[in-house]
Amino acid sequence: QAHLVVSGGGLVQPGGSLRLSCVASGFTLDNYPLGWFRRAPGKERDWVSCMNVIDSDPYYSESVEGRFTLWRDNANNTAYLQMNDLKPGDTGVYYCALQDPPIRLGSCPQVAFAYNRWGQGTQVTVAS
Repeated sequence: QAHLVVSGGGLVQPGGSLRLSCVASGFTLDNYPLGWFRRAPGKERDWVSCMNVIDSDPYYSESVEGRFTLWRDNANNTAYLQMNDLKPGDTGVYYCALQDPPIRLGSCPQVAFAYNRWGQGTQVTVAS
């Protein structure tokens, strides 16, 4: 059965780094728009980053631009989110998601409701 497995979260001090992984099983990751979202305690799920199918250019929310990097390793059917210079405001559960079937190959949605395949999430806590 097709699914996504998210890993790589943990506890890190402010200024530290983490790399999250999103491994796809049962389908080919680069055939679908991909999104990363996070849910901070007591808040809605917020968009972090996404990548479309055609050119694989990543897009980032203003809050993570310049600190986070998203890329896909097609050989391993895995997407990575490298998070540097982490701040306490980055704390939350991080999810990767796919839009299946893809609606527009040249774009990637920045809203959670546009995605329908979700990984289980991984906790990221940034604290000293």
